[in-house]
Amino acid sequence: MKRNELVFIPMAGKSHLAPAVEFAYQLLKKDERFSVTFLLISSVLEQTPTPPPTISHPHIHFIPVPKPLEIPSPELMKKSFTNYLLLYIKSHASLIKDIIANRFSASSSNRLSGLVVDMFCTDIIDVAVELGVPSYLFFTCGAATLGLMLYLTSHGKLDGTEPNSEHHHISTYLNPVPKNVLPDFAFDKQDRFGSQGDQLKKTKGIIINTVLELESHAISSLLDGVNPPVYTLGPLLDVKGKINNRQSSDHDEILQWLDNQPPKSVVFLCFGNYGSFNTTQLKEIATGLERSGQRFLWSVRKRHQDNLGSTTDFENFDEALPEGFLRRTKEVGRICGWAPQVEVLRHPATGGFVSHCGWNSVLESFWFGVPIVTWPMYAEQQMNAFQLARDLELGVELTLDFKWGDEDTVVSSEEIERALQCLMDGGEGGLVRKRVEEMSEKFRDAVLEGGSSYESFGCFIEDVLTNIDSDKNHLSLQ
Repeated sequence: MKRNELVFIPMAGKSHLAPAVEFAYQLLKKDERFSVTFLLISSVLEQTPTPPPTISHPHIHFIPVPKPLEIPSPELMKKSFTNYLLLYIKSHASLIKDIIANRFSASSSNRLSGLVVDMFCTDIIDVAVELGVPSYLFFTCGAATLGLMLYLTSHGKLDGTEPNSEHHHISTYLNPVPKNVLPDFAFDKQDRFGSQGDQLKKTKGIIINTVLELESHAISSLLDGVNPPVYTLGPLLDVKGKINNRQSSDHDEILQWLDNQPPKSVVFLCFGNYGSFNTTQLKEIATGLERSGQRFLWSVRKRHQDNLGSTTDFENFDEALPEGFLRRTKEVGRICGWAPQVEVLRHPATGGFVSHCGWNSVLESFWFGVPIVTWPMYAEQQMNAFQLARDLELGVELTLDFKWGDEDTVVSSEEIERALQCLMDGGEGGLVRKRVEEMSEKFRDAVLEGGSSYESFGCFIEDVLTNIDSDKNHLSLQ
């Protein structure tokens, strides 16, 4: 049987690839008329091609895209990593077009039904235009962040020096957004990432990894008749480890330690793949943890000297933590390097999550009903933290504007102690916990038959089939 095949162009990196793969699995589970092929572009930081994921599914395929002979000069990376990344992906466009044309030129091939491009791969939308096939955007952040990008496209980059510029009214947020939580690309007139709204409007639809019940206001504001259709298909979570299947050396010991803790008693501190702190901040966190008296599991990572954001494990935690901290807290706490985040959040002993507020982590915390203490670090995470704490009242606010790499900003041990006690000792934290647990139920209902995400998936499938039928005379694969 010939299938309707979607070709995915994901960005390298597990935080983008994992939800895309989960989307593919859910699509094929819902409709056997489809197949999916991923064209994998190597990370800009890797010298060798990214190996395909070790996933066995008869209708999901992975094809590495070779590196072009000419890529942007690495010198551009020093000026703007984001701009370099966009140009690097764009340099693969002709190779991607050739791979697609060759794959679907045979009469026995599946039917090319569209390209699904990651939010960082929007230049590849033009390949779909050249081939005469529909394209869809895969947006791995929340609907509110999409609204920010569309706002910047229509209003232009912001000027933080203008009078009355301390807050900005962006339609996908309930409250005026403070200037200090906006990402750098909102102000940088040379940054291309935040100005992609016009490119997005070339697509037939935007797939967002979110849940209608979580971002009802943001999604409503996007349905203005000007933007392409929006499909809320989340939460797309890799809870079974299809992509994020790494295990640390102390994986079993971590879970055994959690097994011995009371229900909802442990605060989990974890800051994503690139989350690391200088020694001064690590000592403040340790002091705040100790003073709070809370049980904790803390993933402590060391920054690589290349300063590009990658992290590694400490050989000796004592070199970064206050003297005697490990000895004094050994009965209530555990320090680890890399942590199995999904398994920790799933565990009944976990009662709170001090998080960098990356969107995947936000969705995982709601899925498992674990409330977040906000500690954003980079990208759009400050906006996520603001949305959680202020707009949705689904997070305990610790900091909203902390930025990774700013060595002059330190969150004090007193602030950390206060936030942990607020989260774990009832009061405001108890109300947040109740709302998060209610949201967890809504998340699980959303993916069931008749739920909002289930229904949105059905609309997406119907629209894909309709769009390819309307464009079937315009394919240019030869």
